[in-house]
Amino acid sequence: MQSFVVIGLGRFGGAVAAELYRLGHEVLAIDEDEDNVKRVSDHVTHAMVADARDEATLRSLGVRNFDCGIVAIADDIQASIMITIMLKELGMRQVVCKAQDEMHGKVLEKLGADRIVFPERDMGKKLAQSLASKNIIDYIELSKEYSIVELASPAVWADKTLGELNIRAKHGITVLAVRSQDRKHLTVSPNADHMLQSGDVLISVGLNKSFDRLRLLKD
Repeated sequence: MQSFVVIGLGRFGGAVAAELYRLGHEVLAIDEDEDNVKRVSDHVTHAMVADARDEATLRSLGVRNFDCGIVAIADDIQASIMITIMLKELGMRQVVCKAQDEMHGKVLEKLGADRIVFPERDMGKKLAQSLASKNIIDYIELSKEYSIVELASPAVWADKTLGELNIRAKHGITVLAVRSQDRKHLTVSPNADHMLQSGDVLISVGLNKSFDRLRLLKD
């Protein structure tokens, strides 16, 4: 079990806090807005109405003893920056920040934030990917160049082995696992003899441009 402090309980912060708690972790949720705190109070370990911009408050809560702090405030950039600085100065091991835009993200990164997330941008990209290609189910962007993608196996790949298809050589994509359409079977690190069936989903990693080219592959 890990311990998390989530600061800012809007839709994003509240969802993160509740999901971390559901996964079995200790979660301290903080917000100035009493209604926001009430909304998540039954779904976290502790929920407090407090001003996280006050260093004395953060110190009294012992935030440095938590494994990770999540600054889920983006609309108030000044508050986001202040809280990030204080969490790092107090010795928090890992600080994850929600950013409003690229410039906000760059500032937070320079201040020592360990990870920057752009929820609206990332969700927009995922929606665009799914709309632009019927084969791409979901994806996680690892960097500007690489992603992990859940790829619906094209119909033309059915009843062929991975060795026959030679996906890595032809498309620049490495298949990490294959999941059956009914989700009952998952084959991790499939070998060259693994035969794809209609409806299989390939969990794969590769260059973003490689997945872009796959969109041109016709069923």
